[in-house]
Amino acid sequence: MKRITANKEILGGKPIIKGTRISVEFILELLASGITEDEVLRDYPHLTKDDIHACLEYAAHALKNEIFLELETK
Repeated sequence: MKRITANKEILGGKPIIKGTRISVEFILELLASGITEDEVLRDYPHLTKDDIHACLEYAAHALKNEIFLELETK
């Protein structure tokens, strides 16, 4: 999970894409609503396909209860 992190100071500690304030939850909601990867990348040009895939990977592992993220400290 190199691209996903959590920091209690950002979005209340929700998992986010590292270096952004964009939550995994937000990306998953976009994709679930029918927005394509290309549309996400067009609307958020600082993201990469790898970032989107990391969100999907995170969700898959979270459903298996395999995610353990340490909260970053400032």
